[in-house]
Amino acid sequence: MDSDGTHDTRGTHANPVPRPAGPREGLAVPPMPQAPPGTPPRPDGSAFLTWLRAPRPQTAPGVWRFGHRPRPEEEPELLPARQLISGALIAFLVGWLLWSLLWNGYLGGWWLLPLYAMIPDSWAQPHSFGAVVVVYAYYVLIALTIMVGVGRLGRWGELWRRYGPPAWRRTERVDRRPPAPDEDPAEWPQLRAAGATDAAERLAAEARAGLMRDVDQARIARAWQGVRNGRHSLAAFTGAVLSEGAAACLHPSGARDLPTRQARHDLLTGQVRLGTTADDPRNPYAYRGTGLALGPDLLGTSLLAVGPAGSGKTGSVVRPLAESLCLHALAGRAAVVVVGAAGAGLGPAGAYDVVVRIGHPDSVHDLDLYGGTTDPDEAAAVLAEALVGDLADPHPGGDGRRATTVLAQLLGPFRAVHGHFPSVPELRQLLDGAPGPLAALRKALQESGQESLLRELDARERQMGHPGDIGGVLADRVALLDRPAFAGFFDTSPTARPFSPQALDHPVRVRIDLPERGHADASRMLARLVLAQFTAGVAAREDRSLFACLILDDATGTVTPQAVRGIQRLRSANAGAVLTLRTLDDVPRPLRGPLLGATGCRVALSGLTPWDGQDFAEVWGKEWTEARDVTDRQIIAETPAGKAVHMLRRVITGKAPTARAVTVRQVERERWSASELAHAVPPGHAVLSLTDVKGEHAPPLLVDLRR
Repeated sequence: MDSDGTHDTRGTHANPVPRPAGPREGLAVPPMPQAPPGTPPRPDGSAFLTWLRAPRPQTAPGVWRFGHRPRPEEEPELLPARQLISGALIAFLVGWLLWSLLWNGYLGGWWLLPLYAMIPDSWAQPHSFGAVVVVYAYYVLIALTIMVGVGRLGRWGELWRRYGPPAWRRTERVDRRPPAPDEDPAEWPQLRAAGATDAAERLAAEARAGLMRDVDQARIARAWQGVRNGRHSLAAFTGAVLSEGAAACLHPSGARDLPTRQARHDLLTGQVRLGTTADDPRNPYAYRGTGLALGPDLLGTSLLAVGPAGSGKTGSVVRPLAESLCLHALAGRAAVVVVGAAGAGLGPAGAYDVVVRIGHPDSVHDLDLYGGTTDPDEAAAVLAEALVGDLADPHPGGDGRRATTVLAQLLGPFRAVHGHFPSVPELRQLLDGAPGPLAALRKALQESGQESLLRELDARERQMGHPGDIGGVLADRVALLDRPAFAGFFDTSPTARPFSPQALDHPVRVRIDLPERGHADASRMLARLVLAQFTAGVAAREDRSLFACLILDDATGTVTPQAVRGIQRLRSANAGAVLTLRTLDDVPRPLRGPLLGATGCRVALSGLTPWDGQDFAEVWGKEWTEARDVTDRQIIAETPAGKAVHMLRRVITGKAPTARAVTVRQVERERWSASELAHAVPPGHAVLSLTDVKGEHAPPLLVDLRR
């Protein structure tokens, strides 16, 4: 058994992914590190075992679970440091004064009466040892009583906990005792319970020897899940583990890790850490100071990040998420497509199985213009969304249904004659109404007796003479791809094997580099094409146990009504999309609200404009909060003595005597106002809200993306 079933090429698609079953030629498999991420290398598996056995309590959405220590829901009432220290000092002085008064007899001898009652007459002799002991013991008792009283009054215990040795060693004591075998994840108790004891022993030995790391553990756990679901036999799984150990069930690329890692990952929970929730009063107390992490359970509701250039969209959000999903793909859990400009820093080529470099002559892989489908109507709908989806009604080209009809009238007859869809130059000629290609297509249809398709072609020719025909608009858009830089791309011949989202039922890692430099309009059109193909492809998958995610580094010009509807359907297909924008002005005004509503995770980075902040403030809504109104009223003295005291106080403090009145009331205010989002988010920070696939959500949180 070489995989868990989700890795094997089924061969049921017309255009499968052009990837080899083993390591690619000329690209060596990176050596397997000897320790999990973030730990120094050790000759044994102690670092891996420590990582595996670390506590991961159940937490609220978005909290980094690795080693997390839960906090109370409500913030305890803490006195200000100045008030606490001054109160403790005053209490000490009061206690010292009281003891001095008692010791020197200024308060009389009444406090010695209990002492006289306790001493027997035989001890009344001078210098009696018993009398001395009792007297000094009584003094100590009185001193301790005074100390306890003033200590409670001055909150010495809180001062000790806040600034004493308990605050110096605030680290949690970790239980170093190994867990019981039936609770130790390193011993694979689930395999032992199912009777695969030999496989569990082999994996435990590999872990102790330092031959296993986080990707291996996640990949084999995924394979075991396939056994429990009945897709594979226990004997095949056990045989693979006994023969290859931690290297069993490898990804088709043969890789067991990424060449490099920049983010902190925890594959046991599926999370990647993006930053630390700021210790800010606007954040709920339970979130303050905790790590902020995302995983497939949150990305399944899709994510939208908005921020200007340089705010950290790519480096702080997109790159860690792409890296995490590539690790999930190596573990057989996910399929990921990352789309961005060439040189955007989306990870090295060695971290991907397929790298499509559109417009680059050295690109090994190609992109399927029609999404791998053989249905002309489906291909026409996806291609129409890419070509004219950004054109707004009532523009002649804004009706996607008319564009779909025009394309279907040409794609169907062409495929019936040639067995494949037209190439970019051929499609441009047909849309332009060139007489030669249309006449040749008509002749071929007549010879083959395709009367129904001949009527489609007749309808297309009749529409060409109308002033509002959309064919000219489509031809102009296709002309953006009919350029010398793209001459070797979008091959539709039967021998071509380009990448298409139809292959997303495999754990494939894909990066698509768009030629934004010099071909900005073509890049936006191709981004719309990939988004449309992705939303259509994941909805048609038979096996949805594999999480599929599309990461679009710059979604400018790609948000259309059809795209928003497609994003809304991703959650039910176990898929999600990550979109980034420099500003919401890149989205048509009628689509901004639906886009924010379709994405469950929303990120507003620093440098946002007030207009963008207003849209986020509206979607985040309002909450009830406690408002305090403080009023200072001047005190008017009625007597000469009072006036003298007030005058003396004014001379000393420089202020008139006032009486402060505090009014507390409940008001409804915005969680984050547009002004706060535009001016109160520090550089390197972001405000984000999260929703997981189960419907649980986290309120808007201020997060430091640099920690």
